Amino acid sequence: MKRYVLIVAGGSGRRMGGDLPKQFIRVAGKPLLMHTLETFYRWDASAAILVALPGGDESYWRTACGELKCGIPHRTFEGGETRFESVRNGLRQITGEGLVAVHDGVRPFVAPQVIEDCFTKAGQYGAAIPVVPLTESLRELERGEEERSRPVDRHQYRIVQTPQVFHSEILKKAYRQAYQPEFTDDASVVEASGVAIRTVDGNRENIKITHPFDLLVAETLLSNRT
Repeated sequence: MKRYVLIVAGGSGRRMGGDLPKQFIRVAGKPLLMHTLETFYRWDASAAILVALPGGDESYWRTACGELKCGIPHRTFEGGETRFESVRNGLRQITGEGLVAVHDGVRPFVAPQVIEDCFTKAGQYGAAIPVVPLTESLRELERGEEERSRPVDRHQYRIVQTPQVFHSEILKKAYRQAYQPEFTDDASVVEASGVAIRTVDGNRENIKITHPFDLLVAETLLSNRT
């Protein structure tokens, strides 16, 4: 099956602070998004990569690619106001049948084996996502006038990562649904369409770089990579 990688980098990244969207922040000399592209290119150079960018930022990205001599083949398109809209716009770019991975543009540290495992399992079952166990204690807050909480068994829960991989027809059908606030990721969209989600073991380093502290972690990981 043809392999597609849909990288969602259409957000403004306000939680990072500053005017530059977080996917364009440079770490070890390159934008985070470029590190993410390189990760997938190293995994499979034949995969078709599509990148959702904020409206009006394509020229900025092209300039950065030229300056840094990024030769990784990829297509860009304009993202939407929400992640849901960006993925939907990306699916319109995919005309053939295959397996589609949806990945956060600011997750450059996913392990190649995790990507491969997701594609393999999605090829078997139609939908697969990477997850990692929690390492800290977990409590559930109870709403009410008094502050109450109770411990829950952390072993029953997992942290969800990307890439989330689906058969293209399953993902396209799921994104014909109207948006719901409960759609926090692609797996929740697909599950709402009636498709069961399978899981594979993720890698702990596969963090989503969202806050300034995460940049310090990224610098360390990239220094160890080289």
